[in-house]
Formats: sequence, structure tokens, C-alpha cells
Amino acid sequence: MTTATAPVPAPATVPAIAPAANTPRRGRRSPLASVALHTTLVVASVIAVFPVLWVFLTSLKPASYATTTDFFRDPTFENYTGLLRDTPFLTWFGNSLLIAGLTTLLGVFTAATTGYAVSRFRFPGKRGLMWTLLVTQMFPVAVLIVPIYNIMAGLGLLNRSAGLVITYMTISVPFCAWMMKGFFDTIPREIDESGMVDGLTPFGTFFRLILPLARPGLAVTAFYSFITAWGEVAYASAFMVGDENLTLAGGLQKFVNQYGAQWGPMTAASVLIAIPAAVVFLFAQRHLVTGMSAGAVKG
Repeated sequence: MTTATAPVPAPATVPAIAPAANTPRRGRRSPLASVALHTTLVVASVIAVFPVLWVFLTSLKPASYATTTDFFRDPTFENYTGLLRDTPFLTWFGNSLLIAGLTTLLGVFTAATTGYAVSRFRFPGKRGLMWTLLVTQMFPVAVLIVPIYNIMAGLGLLNRSAGLVITYMTISVPFCAWMMKGFFDTIPREIDESGMVDGLTPFGTFFRLILPLARPGLAVTAFYSFITAWGEVAYASAFMVGDENLTLAGGLQKFVNQYGAQWGPMTAASVLIAIPAAVVFLFAQRHLVTGMSAGAVKG
């Protein structure tokens, strides 16, 4: 006798739910939002670039057209040749380069060693030191310029490059030390311990193991120290006199007097002054975001 088996019904298929045609995908902007975003970016770029472009074009104009609205009329390099030939611009440039270079080197070394010491070691007055570094950033230049002037006068450092270097370090080192401390906090302490196991001293561990890992933070510190010394005006104008001692900040003021301004030489000098800052930025820019974000993790 054969047993008949009942047929097994096929499993019912669930119809797929098609996504709504008008539902935007996640992460995709609508055409109107894209147009608004790009328009905003273009307007912001024009606003940012226009003053720089205006200064550059004015530096190429003859003196008679310097204050006109003509963008590019009778271009000439007379402003640049006259600036280099008839003014002590190269002396001012050399003074600024020397002061900014020394401020950068000494500022990076001081900030890095201070940040490492505060990050790794415990010592009496550690918290007070960090608070002191923080509080010094709260005072504006107008408040500090008189006491610093008196201190430099008492030390005989007025009208000397060393006086400006020390002054600029009082501005850059506290901020950079805080930033380097936060950056060193992100480096594992096991690296220090492995260096000590291999027989390295704390200085050897710092210079041979930690500093190579801290390149992004060092780049940010160097950039900030250089820009602080390169573009500062108030201290340079108050502490330095005489064409042979002036920096670029003080030298540019020679082109402005009570009777008018020499726009041609001043704009040409502004373009030349911007070149070193741009070069330093190009060397440091790939480390800037990494260094600043790492230094802001812990404080």
C-alpha cells in the first residue's frame, strides 16, 4: 500500500518595500542646499582674498594711481625697486628675521621641555606653574607694555634684539607650553618606560624617543612662535628706535606721517613681509590640524 504525501506549500514571498521616490538619501544634499552652500563659500572666499589681492595690485601701481579704484593700470615694479634701493628695508627685514628665528628656536625648546616636565613628572608647585602660564594669557598688551618696558630698561635690553626675543617669548611660551603638555599627555608613558629599560636617561628619552613623535605639536609651536614675533607691532615700536635697529613693524610706520601715506612702498613692503610667513605656513600646514587637535585633548 502506498502512502500519499500532501504537497508542501511554497513559502510565501514578502514583497520588497520600495523606497519612496522623494525620500532623500542620508548624507545627500538637495540641489537648493548645494547651491546655497557653494554660493556662501564663494562669497566668503572673495571676502578673504580681496584685501590681499588689492594690496598686491596697489603695489604694482604708479604713485599717481595708488589710491584709485583701477585694479591694474600701468603696472610697474618701481615701488619694489625704490623700496629696496632708497629705504633700509633690508636692514629691517634682517632684524625681524633674526628676532623671529631666535624666538622660534628658543620658544619651541622652552615650551617643549616645560610641557614634557609638567606632563610626566610630579614636583612641588606644578599646579601653580600651570595656573601661572594660563593667567599670563589674560592680560592685554596695553597692560603689560609698561612693566615689561621698565624691566627691559633695568636690564639694559632696550633697543636690543635680545630684549624683543625675551618679550616675545613671554607671549608665545605660556600658550605653547599648555599645548605641548596636552600633546605629550596623548603619548603613552610606556614609551618612556621602555627607554629607561634600555638605559636612557630622562633627557635621552625625551630627545630620542618623545620628540620624534611630537613633530605635529612642535610644528604648531614653531608656527605660533614665528608669527608672534614676525607680525607684532606694539612692543617693537616701543622698545626699538633708530633705522638700524627697527624691525619691519616699526619700519612700516616710516611710510605714514601726519601729511599722508606712501601707499606704493608700504604695499610693496607688505607683500614682501607676507612671503616668509607664507613659507613657514607651507612647511607647517600638514601638521597644524593634527598638532592643535592633539594638544587640545587634555589640558
